[in-house]
Amino acid sequence: EVRLVESGGGSVQAGGSLRLSCAMSGHTSTISCMGWFRRTPRKGREAVAIIANEGRNNYADFVKGRVTISKDSADDTLFLQMNNLEPEDTDMYYCAVYATAIRRGGRLTECDNLRAWGQGQLVNISS
Repeated sequence: EVRLVESGGGSVQAGGSLRLSCAMSGHTSTISCMGWFRRTPRKGREAVAIIANEGRNNYADFVKGRVTISKDSADDTLFLQMNNLEPEDTDMYYCAVYATAIRRGGRLTECDNLRAWGQGQLVNISS
């Protein structure tokens, strides 16, 4: 079993920054891929950024250039640094970890085989 504890959400004005953290514990050796997701009624689950154990990452087009996903393997913590936030970024952000990293053409394309899903962090951006 893998457990996830998220932190870092909040309310900021447009143009501001937030840093989300996801502390992992339990059977973390089973994790090969991890990421941050949004889940909205309109689109369902939507990947914001994902990263594999070796460091390959992938970003959604709507955040490219504004967010950075990173991980601290020593502390089993996943981060999402979000800059230049826009009102359209307002959403619940979830950390999730997976057993499988899918790569195509040498690029990380998606994570598969869900192991755990976090409780979510509300990111609220005001204009």
